[in-house]
Amino acid sequence: MNIVVCLKQVPDTNEVKIDPKTGTLIREGVPSIINPDDKNALEEALRLRDSDGAHVTVISMGPPQAEKALREALAMGADDAILVSDRAFAGADTLATSHALAATLRKLDYDVVFAGRQAIDGDTAQVGPEIAEHLGLAQITYVEKVEIIKGGLKVRKAWEDGYENIEVKTPVLLTAIKELNQPRYMNIKNIFDMYQNKEVKVWNADIIGADKALLGLSGSPTKVKKSMTKEPKGNGELVKLPPKEAAQYVVSKLKENHFI
Repeated sequence: MNIVVCLKQVPDTNEVKIDPKTGTLIREGVPSIINPDDKNALEEALRLRDSDGAHVTVISMGPPQAEKALREALAMGADDAILVSDRAFAGADTLATSHALAATLRKLDYDVVFAGRQAIDGDTAQVGPEIAEHLGLAQITYVEKVEIIKGGLKVRKAWEDGYENIEVKTPVLLTAIKELNQPRYMNIKNIFDMYQNKEVKVWNADIIGADKALLGLSGSPTKVKKSMTKEPKGNGELVKLPPKEAAQYVVSKLKENHFI
């Protein structure tokens, strides 16, 4: 079985700041991490490899520094890593990003594609499903359990009020949530092996063969008008009244501030 995991390097959201003049993220000096849901996706791919045998390839679209995230994935146990990097990808929204990753996947052999549910720097949950649409793949989102069965996979999909068991044939794309597993730490042996015997391949727009009109800023229909940091909450008001009077007071405040 061949498994491909789509990873994204994201800024640590505990350190994110917004430039007040441009409204864009200040990335300089901000530590980067593997997107948490993507780490769950990688762990599940490694778990399937450990239990049933598979080849795990990780791919990421990003600037040269995204190689660090891929090297961390190799140190966790991934077999191969590909960085999809080119100035032609700059300014990509979710649609342009999915076109680039789908073009990359067309160059690879895969039975299962894993992605995280969503990235913490965008929270759109769009890239995984868009990749599946471009490739004509079956897709199951919000995955919290995966089992290999004859002819495919048995997957448990989370819903707001329960879950659903689904049997699906491969190839298939799955998006992982944190309930799926607990990601492992990097392995010392893999860390040494990563630097001595493994490389991160770099593929540009020409190698993946994507239509450049669909990539980067030119292929991105999404336009962000403004970004801002969330304002801190103000001090609350403590009300000591009997329940009925307290409820009336709350309603009056909601009306006063035009919430109701």
